[in-house]
Amino acid sequence: SSGPLCPVCGEPWVSPRLLPCLHSLCSPCLRRLDTLAEPCRGAARSVLCPVCDAEVALPPGGVGQLTPDYLALSSGGAAAAATASCDLCVDGAAVRRCLTCGADLCHFCCQAHRRQKKTASHTVTELENSKDCSQTWKTLFCPSHPTEELRLFCEQCDQPVCQHCVVGRHRQHPCDFTGNVVHRHGDALRELLKSTQQHMGTLESALSQIDAMGRAVHSRTEAVATEICLFASGYVKAIEEHRDRLLKQLEDLKVQKVNLLHLQKAQLQQLLLDMRTGVGFTEHLLASGSDLEILITKGVVASRLAKLNSVAYNTHPSMDDGIHFSPREKAGQCCGYEVFGAILNKVVDPARCTLHGEDLHSAHQNQLTGFTLLCNDTMGERMGRGGEAVRVTITHKDKRDCTVKPTVCDNGDGTYHVSYSPEEPGTYAVCVCVKGQHVQGSPFTVVVKSKFREHQGVFHCCTFCSSGGQKSARCACGGTMPGGYQGCGHGHKGHPGCPHWSCCGQVKKSSECSGGPASDPLQRSLLRTVAL
Repeated sequence: SSGPLCPVCGEPWVSPRLLPCLHSLCSPCLRRLDTLAEPCRGAARSVLCPVCDAEVALPPGGVGQLTPDYLALSSGGAAAAATASCDLCVDGAAVRRCLTCGADLCHFCCQAHRRQKKTASHTVTELENSKDCSQTWKTLFCPSHPTEELRLFCEQCDQPVCQHCVVGRHRQHPCDFTGNVVHRHGDALRELLKSTQQHMGTLESALSQIDAMGRAVHSRTEAVATEICLFASGYVKAIEEHRDRLLKQLEDLKVQKVNLLHLQKAQLQQLLLDMRTGVGFTEHLLASGSDLEILITKGVVASRLAKLNSVAYNTHPSMDDGIHFSPREKAGQCCGYEVFGAILNKVVDPARCTLHGEDLHSAHQNQLTGFTLLCNDTMGERMGRGGEAVRVTITHKDKRDCTVKPTVCDNGDGTYHVSYSPEEPGTYAVCVCVKGQHVQGSPFTVVVKSKFREHQGVFHCCTFCSSGGQKSARCACGGTMPGGYQGCGHGHKGHPGCPHWSCCGQVKKSSECSGGPASDPLQRSLLRTVAL
């Protein structure tokens, strides 16, 4: 709740309703916002909250189905009571309130109120005490039965109901009095609140670490810049030009690190702000809300807190301050002079890292296979050193619980060898990440075949030669020769024109056999060729 006034238009509350981000708006503002709603997933529509800019989904029925914020009305009524005027004479300042007719009365009208027969029996209380009794004085009525109070709570529909609702639409539903169930639902909100508060502490600590790392990056950058300037001061034009080039490279590196830290900081700050909003609203609801207000609002509050608690975030700075300068490193030619001095720290660029291997996309069951990851910097040049955070996951696409544990070997020269041995055949998804980001070509699929099938035939030039001229010998290539020969021969019909396997016809000697089991006469004849 934002006090007695709408945070958008600044006017007193008019039927305020609660958005999923826990910000309340008055009905006129919500109607204007509804006209700007954009369609999101499915048939639902979404709007941007004018307070926090969060995209929130509207109920299917529009803003009219949003949860009413009775807590905002009660807070607004208490705030307005301090400066309220008399409802009867308008001239006097209200000092008391009639709880029977709901009118604010000045001292003179209060005496007249008690003297009149029609109002003599009314209950009048001090205005400053109205806040204390507002929870007992304020009555909420059923939307479906406007003359009936909301005294019961339907557990199945998760909403307050009146006694007419219980014997109507909620006849078979488990219902109980609001005072009996509010403690259980309030405890659930308190547990979510406690979890959210713990996240806030973690986020604040992470932001402090990021600030400290940002200062360290700036400090380290200044130290390296000073070192570079001292090294370059002994040279003339060529060295000065080389110095300027180094400083620009250093500045680019600093900007890259600082920008990544700023991006992480902004994301964590926004998450922390959202959590503070949720925690503040929930604390206010639990501390100041009535039983009905807690029950009416707890659904959207619990949903918001649960969503905030499920957001994943990294508590460690995304960049380090590892920037170093080596004055003895050869830096090539500058204005015709050989110069020395280079910034050794290269920042790995996952988008420029590449994968290499004889066959990245296929493997065999229970056979060790692998590939090599080559890490490059932002300029596309090889890193030349190890130590990067490389993470590889291999998951079966059809069996989510089937994963392969790979072994990553750091070769210390910017390359990493990844080896694995899949136990089940099928299609696997392979993800290769450096510093939490996919490398070039990741993710990719690997088709794991069953065990490698050895050839059962002979690798021959033709059936005639390998069988010693046997007419009944055959070959899987399908070639034949005249004169009753059932196998292939050089220059005759069906011969592939090169050496091949008699069992399957493949021309690559180191290939896997693609032939079937030798259960028919043709296959037995092929095996006979082997025997011959």
